[in-house]
Amino acid sequence: MSNRPTLNIALQRTAMVSLFCLFVLCLLWEIWLAPLRPGGTLLFLKALPLAFAFRGVSRGSLYTIQWASMLVLLYLMEGVVRVMSDPPGPSIGMAWLEIILSSIFFFSALFYVRPAKRYAKQQKLQAEAQAKALDQHESKVSPEVSGQ
Repeated sequence: MSNRPTLNIALQRTAMVSLFCLFVLCLLWEIWLAPLRPGGTLLFLKALPLAFAFRGVSRGSLYTIQWASMLVLLYLMEGVVRVMSDPPGPSIGMAWLEIILSSIFFFSALFYVRPAKRYAKQQKLQAEAQAKALDQHESKVSPEVSGQ
């Protein structure tokens, strides 16, 4: 049996910091820095889904980091759309920052989870090989037993 994978704590911390910064950016952007309308809008609520990932990401939960990496792609997409469509001004800078932070989170999450995924795949292949060997052994033994 192979050893359990070693997960890179620096990647987990990078993911946590970028997630927190993305959360703060979404709040500040839509409330004070460059809201769509003067006085702000309810668009700041877009930060709420990110908050649900804080606990799991801070603990290094593979499950949470995986779903959060898919969630953050929505923020990457929003940043790209707003860079292309917003009028010139501070909002474009915020959108670029959103693209950068969501990309940092995505790639750090991806590389953090990678060793665990490889380990799981390796374990699955070993289990399948053992099951196949057991089936072959049983098929050789079965005719001898039934012949008696």
